[in-house]
Amino acid sequence: MIRNPRLGHLAVFVLLLCVAFAFFGWPQVLWILFVIPIAVAIWIERTRTKVSASGLDLRTFFGSRHIDWSQLQGVSIPKRGYVRAHLSDGSEVPLPAVGYDRLRILVEASGGRIPDPFAAAEEAAAKARAEAAAAQEEAAEDTGEETKITKAAEVGAEAGAQNDDAGTATPAE
Repeated sequence: MIRNPRLGHLAVFVLLLCVAFAFFGWPQVLWILFVIPIAVAIWIERTRTKVSASGLDLRTFFGSRHIDWSQLQGVSIPKRGYVRAHLSDGSEVPLPAVGYDRLRILVEASGGRIPDPFAAAEEAAAKARAEAAAAQEEAAEDTGEETKITKAAEVGAEAGAQNDDAGTATPAE
């Protein structure tokens, strides 16, 4: 079960203190402000996505919904908000309490029914690293051959220079 963090109740407490200060200023009218922290606390407790063998059970502030695995086509990650499930009828449904940071939990809980978007990225990264390593080895081999050729040319040039020096040297008389 994927829920909103319980730490959110700390924010509800802070919100309750803020509302209390306004309430003590004009209690006859501002008592209605206490509805806000109560509603936020209910939202934190009620909003969840439950993964089961039969599908996904989505629960929001005002209702709930069940999605069978046969209806689910895939998921998408929007820039903001909850992860969205794409259904076979072409509609999208936000998955309550499932953000980008909790997508891996959803994928693991689904038992392979939802493809892992992180695995594809990790495979691509591993493939890119392997290609880069192969390219570096190739470059090292090419550089090694050039180095051997260059060293052979240097040795040959030195030998030729020694022969030239030996040929032009005049014997001491």
